[in-house]
Amino acid sequence: MGTDDEGTLAALRAIRRELGDPKIREHRGRIVKTTGDGLLIEFASVVDGVRCAVEVRREMAIRNAGIPPERRIQFRMGINLGDIIVEDGDIFGDGVNIAARLEALAEPGGICASRVVRDQVRDKLDFSFEDMGEQQVKNITRPVRTHRILLGSTTEMPAADAPPNVATAPPPRVAPRKPSIAVLPFANMSDDAEQEYFSEGVTEDIITNLSRNRAFFVHL
Repeated sequence: MGTDDEGTLAALRAIRRELGDPKIREHRGRIVKTTGDGLLIEFASVVDGVRCAVEVRREMAIRNAGIPPERRIQFRMGINLGDIIVEDGDIFGDGVNIAARLEALAEPGGICASRVVRDQVRDKLDFSFEDMGEQQVKNITRPVRTHRILLGSTTEMPAADAPPNVATAPPPRVAPRKPSIAVLPFANMSDDAEQEYFSEGVTEDIITNLSRNRAFFVHL
């Protein structure tokens, strides 16, 4: 905006007209209101909402290809599923507030979703999620478990500044931000070699039980 406010506004209008509004209609969304350069959108289905967000992200990556980074338009998106209050065509409540806070946590061009969104769509859509842990956000009493949507290698677009017709390596896998626990083998402290199986069995049982808990990584 500081470099070319009229050009930026014209570009935003073109994106709405050519990309945003058609995608929202396609996925049964309703634009509740505009907030400056932002939108509040309500969807009939959380799956539709996530699909719409990801497709807009892909198309924006194509549009930004070849454009200098300082001149690119990139959107942050936050997606939440929750109860809302409807009044005079507007929507209110924690369901809306959490979506707004998730949008603020997203990086430029990124999409953040709450845990309930992740749980609803992870077996229905070909996207993976990076756990960002619990985030304390403004005006929400409890921390919000937040996940970043990562597109798979078959759906992720090449880097926006990559030259055309040049293959790019997939981005390195980012490990979810979880605590880790290491399990060391138990030692047989007796003189009976036949008791070795007992110490090994205890180690294996602990590893098996810990691996069922998704709250942390288990290192052997």
